[in-house]
Amino acid sequence: MSDFPKVVDAAWLAAHYGEPDLLLADVRGPNAHGRGHIAGSIPLVLGSPPPSTEEEGLRELAEEVALRLRRQGVSGDVRLVLYDEGGCVGATAAQTMAELAGQPRVAVLLGGLSGWQGELATGTVYPPKVRQELTPNLAAIATRAELASRLDDAALTLIDVRRPEEFNGKAGAPCDPRQGHIPKARNLPVERLFAGPGQPVSADLIVKLTGLPPDAEVVCYCHSGARSALAVLALRAAGYNARNYTGSWHEWSRHADLPLER
Repeated sequence: MSDFPKVVDAAWLAAHYGEPDLLLADVRGPNAHGRGHIAGSIPLVLGSPPPSTEEEGLRELAEEVALRLRRQGVSGDVRLVLYDEGGCVGATAAQTMAELAGQPRVAVLLGGLSGWQGELATGTVYPPKVRQELTPNLAAIATRAELASRLDDAALTLIDVRRPEEFNGKAGAPCDPRQGHIPKARNLPVERLFAGPGQPVSADLIVKLTGLPPDAEVVCYCHSGARSALAVLALRAAGYNARNYTGSWHEWSRHADLPLER
């Protein structure tokens, strides 16, 4: 199962389209799905990652998402490909949720529906009910506790994808009680990782921008986890083992015992 990519493009999907264990899921919602979707796909609504990364809350959420997957016809045996309109914001959020629930093979389709040249279908799809038991994968989301315990871990690279003025604590979000960045984090604004909506720059350029070896372990964060989710998508497309710290600076800044740099 480990050979299934976390990010695929339209060419990959065209080559594998119709394979019996490949399940396409439209995360835009049932109404949008009904108006036009990739033929054979199901609607799948999983919600968004949480702003808090407390273990108890993540475990409860993982169990709830596993129930949503089961109710919407997704078993643990499929290769699941998620897509949205094309910007990949919704698809990356759904991927994080599915991974948290323990879905073993989940990919995001770059370019989403807009980039698909194949057949489209309309109408309501009613997914079959399935039985499955997933084991929650709490490590799918980087947590505040994990990062606090690994600030001196040379094996982990933290990338802050906010604007430089946010990173330096000069113009952060006013809702945050403290400004700055997590110690030892690198600043790489997410805009530099994308050529257009839902389209990362080349893998070679991402490697050049990060300066990281291919086996690097990377955690990205921003203010509230949205920009960093897209950064994770781009890094995964380049082959990196990347995760999102969904709590991001919004959570970190609220804990006065945690260190910061400016």
